[in-house]
Amino acid sequence: MPLSEFDLIRKYFQKPFKDYPDVRYGIGDDAAVVTVPSGMELALSMDTLVAGIHFTNRTAPEDIGYKALAVNLSDMAAMGAEPRWVTMSLTLPENDPAAWLERFMTGFSLLAKKYSVSLIGGDLSRGPLSITLQIHGWLPAGTAITRGGSKPDDLIYVSGTLGDAGLALKLLSDQLSIPDKYRAFVLDRLNRPGPRIDLGLALRHIATSAIDISDGLIADLGHILDASHAGALLNPDKLPLSDAMRHADVADEEKWEIAVTSGDDYELCFTIPPDKKTGFEKKQISDCPITCIGKIIREQEMRWVRTDGSGYTPRGSGYKHF
Repeated sequence: MPLSEFDLIRKYFQKPFKDYPDVRYGIGDDAAVVTVPSGMELALSMDTLVAGIHFTNRTAPEDIGYKALAVNLSDMAAMGAEPRWVTMSLTLPENDPAAWLERFMTGFSLLAKKYSVSLIGGDLSRGPLSITLQIHGWLPAGTAITRGGSKPDDLIYVSGTLGDAGLALKLLSDQLSIPDKYRAFVLDRLNRPGPRIDLGLALRHIATSAIDISDGLIADLGHILDASHAGALLNPDKLPLSDAMRHADVADEEKWEIAVTSGDDYELCFTIPPDKKTGFEKKQISDCPITCIGKIIREQEMRWVRTDGSGYTPRGSGYKHF
């Protein structure tokens, strides 16, 4: 006999999560009630993943659950916020979704436990498969890192390596090939991105602006430039590329194109004043590599110049939702 809606909620959403003292009332009431420490402000963000757009029917439920939370955690990282609670709205097409839900929540819970995030409520209904999460975090009052604070001569950094998720999508659609030893790495980068929470916290009081790279570097850095009324001078030779990308069977400029226009990286792009460069780069931030790829300029344009002085013009502009 299929489990009822409330049986599903109790088994897969309520029982697996530890009761943290900041959650006064969680799943089981009409609304959750939480406690925000004195001197803290709330940061809230929401993302939706839809079957056929953000993942395929071949994607493992564990990976969908993991990624659904990871993309929301990435928003917290970009703001310099510590994630605390999440609410979830799920629409499921199956009449008896218990087996899918068990696998989905395995992936979701793995990441939630890593960052001590509580699932405190949501909604469950039948329909086309989609997952919407709203994440809540806190940060000391006045310390939020926004997109609009960069100034001319600020240095532009990115974390990790760029384009690996885009490389995975091209691999899955047979648009290119890479050595077999890198296949698992790029698929993991697509399906289980690593949110840069520790880096986001370290950027408080240092970064003048930040954003997570969800739609591609060009698109997301463009949001910083628009909000800051500024431009950027960038060096494609400095783009951090993984070994998988370097061994892909495409020309260098095509590798740059994938790196700067592909979405789903969930790395951070941020700016810092030049006088903070040395001190910041000496910090050890949870095995998170960072790379300076350019600087902010007054002219409101995005200009790419190689180390030898030659120019580069990307063909694409990043992922577009509509």
